[in-house]
Amino acid sequence: MSADRNLAGRRIVITGASSGIGAATAVAFAKAGARLVLGARGKDGLDDVAQRCVEAGGSAFVRPVDCTDAGAVAVFAADACDLLGGIDLWFSCEGVGVLGRYEDVPIADHARVVDVNLVAHMNDVHAVLPIFLGQDHGTWVNMISAGGFVATPYAAAYSASKFGLRGFSSALRGEVSKRPHIHICDVCPTFVDTPGVDHAGNYTGARLSLPPGSLAPETVAKAVVRLATHPRNLTAVGAPAIAFKLGEFAAPNLLAAIMSGFLDSWSARAADGNDNDGVLFEPGVPAGPDGGRRDPHRGRKVASAAGGMAVLGLAGVGVWLGRRR
Repeated sequence: MSADRNLAGRRIVITGASSGIGAATAVAFAKAGARLVLGARGKDGLDDVAQRCVEAGGSAFVRPVDCTDAGAVAVFAADACDLLGGIDLWFSCEGVGVLGRYEDVPIADHARVVDVNLVAHMNDVHAVLPIFLGQDHGTWVNMISAGGFVATPYAAAYSASKFGLRGFSSALRGEVSKRPHIHICDVCPTFVDTPGVDHAGNYTGARLSLPPGSLAPETVAKAVVRLATHPRNLTAVGAPAIAFKLGEFAAPNLLAAIMSGFLDSWSARAADGNDNDGVLFEPGVPAGPDGGRRDPHRGRKVASAAGGMAVLGLAGVGVWLGRRR
């Protein structure tokens, strides 16, 4: 990538780094010569990603941390700052999901989704923003998704968290508007083939899969790495940014109702399955960046079509519910 030559020695922190997009981004930064501190709940997953960073020609410190614990994040941030001698970019990539009708999902699971997807990101910023202000520079990258623009029936807590993240970023952007070297960057991909599908809580009674044309996690990682040298408010990956903006006004209630009706009909016909909370409360086994579900022979046109569908809300849950077993 063109920005690689400018990244040697950059000081990067990634939370949610033990799998998926966070893991892919860690490897991409390591390959570019950046210095890394990686955080997530599971040490085994972090160690796996750190080894991938070594194989890519770099290195990384790992520090297990539960980002829903504000005190633990504050300690993690101070440790990372000491290890690196400062922090140039912090990528908040922690995230979880649970699928099912709102009333069928335990309220504790809904609360956990909001805690990880929204409150943990707020904890991250509360810990790193004073560092940025003291340095008078720094970039916070906020992993949102197309779900921050499109309502997601059967994933109501996920929708609440992602819409909330957008508002949070906008408020922060206003607060630092007089500090031109401090940047708040939102990244909004469409469907991405990561282990997140396997990690999601599932109360739908059927297995989960991905639509054709889902993005490779490395595609999103490339966009995040570029923000280290070319920060911008919104980076849409998999669909034009203008489509996200238009999607806010394109009959969102009607589209959400259509999607909900489709999922109601599907779930009524689906075979019974075992309810589970995925990795909401405990870290999973090391899984790396890739979910291994996409067809590598699909072209960009298919990915663009899938992105457009996401923007229109026709598959807004972020994963497709697979056909019944």
